[in-house]
Amino acid sequence: MLTSKQRAQLRAMAAHEDTIVHIGKGGINQNIIIQMNDALKARELVKGRVLEASLLTAREACDELAEACKAEPVQVIGSKFVLYKRNEQKPKIELVKSKK
Repeated sequence: MLTSKQRAQLRAMAAHEDTIVHIGKGGINQNIIIQMNDALKARELVKGRVLEASLLTAREACDELAEACKAEPVQVIGSKFVLYKRNEQKPKIELVKSKK
């Protein structure tokens, strides 16, 4: 689970990322899940977009992909969403530590 500070950090980083996963009228299929998993493994932070032709909202697509890829939803704004999944072998993003 991400803390609000970690989520804010990831949101700031995502602002500079390109949208690389597009969900169209086909919705979320096996190819989209594979594409998202590959992108998460390579980048850890992935921005996606739901096209107008899609029957899903950005929130639905984000939640569905997060579950399918075992990733953390970071944010949903309009038709765009951001997912984060730590790469256990080679982590690229150093998250701020939560104070306990």
